[in-house]
Amino acid sequence: MKEAKVLKEFEKSGALLRGHFILSSGLHSPLFLQKARVFMNPKRTSKLCKALAAKVRDEIDKPIDAIVSPAVGGIIPGYETARHLGVPAMYVERENGEFAVRRGFELKKGMNVLMVEDIVTTGLSSRECIAAIRKTGARVVAAACLIDRSGGKAKVGVKLISLAQIDVPAYPADKLPPELAKIPATKPGSRGLK
Repeated sequence: MKEAKVLKEFEKSGALLRGHFILSSGLHSPLFLQKARVFMNPKRTSKLCKALAAKVRDEIDKPIDAIVSPAVGGIIPGYETARHLGVPAMYVERENGEFAVRRGFELKKGMNVLMVEDIVTTGLSSRECIAAIRKTGARVVAAACLIDRSGGKAKVGVKLISLAQIDVPAYPADKLPPELAKIPATKPGSRGLK
């Protein structure tokens, strides 16, 4: 699937929002990708994740034993991508502030795991998820996401495969451009949910 088509799927679902947003990373941006608008449509989600699974197959030459995603945002694309790859899907969630494998999910030493995210901005959630996977003794063969909004700059510690890369500016709160500072900020992401 071409990058333009991926972005068109987000556009058609009303998931490309413009304004002033505080991202999960804490950075501020004039653009937010509200992937929940995409994921509410099973057919659209399946199409995107099928394309992601195909790209993973093309770029990874190791067998994949399982997919692990960070909760909350990565659960749906992780599950759908796992379905298309024919492997189990699991997720990590925060326990005492750190991602951990819970809910009876089990990763065995030496398993080949693909970490799947929804959107990557700074790569923080991906790095934290990968650290939790590695604590189990499993190997992370790569990371994958629907959209890398860092334009390829995010480093997650392993190869990052994305369906689309866009370079969207993101600013620390104390370095906002004047046009963004004039707009009230909203925080639509999931980090920090109780």
